[in-house]
Amino acid sequence: MKALYRRYRPRSLDEVIGQPQITDILSHSIKNGKIAHAYLFIGPRGTGKTSVARILAHEINGFKYELEDDYLDIIEIDAASNTGVDNIRDLKERAIIAPTKGKYKVYIIDEVHMLSKSAFNALLKTLEEPPEHVIFIMATTDAHKVPVTITSRSQVFTFKLADPGTMLDHLKNICKKEKIDIDDEALKIVVKRGGGSFRDSLSLLDQVSTLTDGKITAELLNQSLGLPQDELVEKLLSAYASSDSATINQTLQELLDSGIKAEIIAAELIDRILEKPEAVYLPLLDKLTDVSRNAHPNAKLLLAFYREQTVVPRPIMAATPVQKAAASKPEKTLKAEPKPEPEPAKEQPKVTVVADGSSGEEIWQKVLENVRQNAPMELSNFEKAHFYLNGTTFEIHATNAFIRKRLDAKRSLITSVLPESYTILISDQPLAVDPDIANIMDAIGGGEEIEIDE
Repeated sequence: MKALYRRYRPRSLDEVIGQPQITDILSHSIKNGKIAHAYLFIGPRGTGKTSVARILAHEINGFKYELEDDYLDIIEIDAASNTGVDNIRDLKERAIIAPTKGKYKVYIIDEVHMLSKSAFNALLKTLEEPPEHVIFIMATTDAHKVPVTITSRSQVFTFKLADPGTMLDHLKNICKKEKIDIDDEALKIVVKRGGGSFRDSLSLLDQVSTLTDGKITAELLNQSLGLPQDELVEKLLSAYASSDSATINQTLQELLDSGIKAEIIAAELIDRILEKPEAVYLPLLDKLTDVSRNAHPNAKLLLAFYREQTVVPRPIMAATPVQKAAASKPEKTLKAEPKPEPEPAKEQPKVTVVADGSSGEEIWQKVLENVRQNAPMELSNFEKAHFYLNGTTFEIHATNAFIRKRLDAKRSLITSVLPESYTILISDQPLAVDPDIANIMDAIGGGEEIEIDE
């Protein structure tokens, strides 16, 4: 059986959800016969760029669109695997040949930003003087990597992530058709975790639809996805605002003991603060953005809740080897120099948000699982490496040159689970030690760096 996102892929412009600013213009252009020779679709992954490109290619030719059809006049090219100038030169030579059935020969170039500089130059020559029967529809998640010479010769359409209300209605309709018994609160979680991406939201709905034969509830969904309960997130924020260190300590311990990762807790807190920003939470927000990027996320989460009038909730480290090392040593209190209370920011701070909603830890676990299934002999090399999520750059630090070479040789095992817009940096340089982490290790009795195994 096909996945939901494939079964409910739109087959006409009228069926496209959430992009009226694009579909209305394209429909009007087709109706009036005003067809451009080059289109550029830009926007996040899972927003319908490729689907609309295929629909447009069919409708301007008068072809009926079926998901599995194969028209010789519609050619799809993945720029990620056809980056060279020779590929574009071959395209240029074939473009001269007239279409077989339709009025136009349409080239759909996905992830066009992946083309090399020389390939872009070759494509530019074709765009400057295109054959009358040729149309290019290009799609990209990284518009800034597309040369302005290409952009200026194309009709540019920007796709947006779906707003929560639109996505919720769309998923409700699908659940009704598929007879998926799920309550509204659980469906809202799917919408939130999907992040406005139709593909990601439908993939997640597909996944949760198999959890039970009965009703899918928010509680069941939270347990399955490893998400903290809403009331515990609110409890943490309230305790932070009132400097209630005992409640912070107890609540964090409860969340971690239930198996929820520090990065997930941080992500949920960030989302909640951004929903209703308040000045009191801005210092916390600034620190939470670093949790998923750190080699010691549990300790980084601990530090995020530290304020000058709040005692650091040390028991959060209870399940780690660090506490075992510290158990036999005298207890110390973390002291920090007094800092002035930050003034309310006039502008909302910049926050790095992962496109598919995953933290660095989640991505790395997916990488390890991929290696375990497809290259088990390499698993020990991957497990010895450290990772760091820096925006959309996934840095992997090997412990020596040999492991770096092995990781580089198996790079495909990493790229296959990363979001499309991410880049990978593999290095055998050591991961820099965060001074805050060094301070807290010293405070709990460890003067040397200890790797935390979760």
